[in-house]
Amino acid sequence: MPSRPSSSTGLPADAQVYSVRQLNREAKQLLEGNFPGIWVSGEISRFTHHSSGHMYFDLKDADAQVSCALFRGSQRGLRCKPASGQQVLLRGKVSLFEARGNYQIIVEHLEEAGEGLLRRQLEELKARLQAEGLFAETHKQPLPALPMRIGVVTSPTGAAIRDILQILGRRHPLAEVIVYPVRVQGEGAAAEISTAIELANRRADCDLLIVGRGGGSLEDLWAFNEEIVARAIFASALPVVAAVGHEIDITVADLVADMRAPTPSGAAELVAPDRATLRDKLQTAERQAAVSVLRLLSRQRDHWHQQQARLRRVHPQAVLQDLQQRCDDLAGALARSLQRCIRRERMIWEAAHRRLLSRLPEPRLVELQAAHRRLNRQLQRAMGVRLSNARQEFGALSGNLHAVSPLATLERGYAIVHPAGKKSVITSAATLKTGDAVEAQLKDGTIVATVSAIRKSS
Repeated sequence: MPSRPSSSTGLPADAQVYSVRQLNREAKQLLEGNFPGIWVSGEISRFTHHSSGHMYFDLKDADAQVSCALFRGSQRGLRCKPASGQQVLLRGKVSLFEARGNYQIIVEHLEEAGEGLLRRQLEELKARLQAEGLFAETHKQPLPALPMRIGVVTSPTGAAIRDILQILGRRHPLAEVIVYPVRVQGEGAAAEISTAIELANRRADCDLLIVGRGGGSLEDLWAFNEEIVARAIFASALPVVAAVGHEIDITVADLVADMRAPTPSGAAELVAPDRATLRDKLQTAERQAAVSVLRLLSRQRDHWHQQQARLRRVHPQAVLQDLQQRCDDLAGALARSLQRCIRRERMIWEAAHRRLLSRLPEPRLVELQAAHRRLNRQLQRAMGVRLSNARQEFGALSGNLHAVSPLATLERGYAIVHPAGKKSVITSAATLKTGDAVEAQLKDGTIVATVSAIRKSS
């Protein structure tokens, strides 16, 4: 408790006098009680990684700065290596270092600002939408087996639309592709995507929608993590296939969509039927048509025989002959019609088969293999150059480190003076008085001495 001074000091009798330690301790308790955990963003400056393993730095913005301490025990799980000039987002508690009376933040978690902040916002949005049921499988719509009109919501100039058109042209050339051009990144992109989805539903001019873009960073794909896009997909009466980025990129749009494709190319393959499957279906339909016609012919023949027997019983010879001739004509016409139908369907199948063969991927595969070998050689050369530069840079930094090392200073005859038993450095004679015990660290040992006199510089 603060002490109460006697009345002889001139202070009021009820005045409380704090020691510095008491004042700092109560200030620390006040700060920690009112700021148990906060998020702060800013730029790291004056970063120091102490030999104890603890990290100390200032966090600043354009107008102010605050001291921060990141103790060794809190450094597990760090996703980034702190350094001066780095923009970060940190979580910690406000405290006070009693020994110096410095206000500071004790850091408990640190991540790079920008992407780190976006990831936290993304997780919060996912949790909220999942709680509302937007990701539930019960809301997923099945895709049509053979869509003839396919809508694509993407950039009209990106690689994604080229890949989708190429694969649809190869796998399902009869399908009509309707492109809804939008921006897929940057400010306003999410609004354009949601508007395009709503427009496609109003017009109802396609059987399903592919919504997506090519790969990129989290910031590049952020439009597909916006709540407005998620709700537009969820409200769509048309089945939606999300095809955003690469296979490892999972956005909110992927979770809400009726089907997720790992890439835009994968989406095109997902919605377009395979040519082998189509060929099998066509052959099956051909066989079924032939069987149906033969069954019809058999029923007509049986019917004719029944009528013939009936006519034979009543002896209508002239009518019977006429009916027999008509039946023969019908049978011949039916057979000819069946043959024409089979020939026409076979010609259509053969034409489709030739078009499919002309779009085989082997030439493209050869080009990609050659490009892979060329890029591999370039990568090996670049790695060699990078390794050589790194060795030179390491040598230069080692020389610079040795030049500024305090041990090199000690070897030139200088000493570092500490108060006895303490680690702080004495930099001014004014901090000492006669009789104080001091330690002088030399290059090969430490001298313990007592101050007998103090001479100030003139």
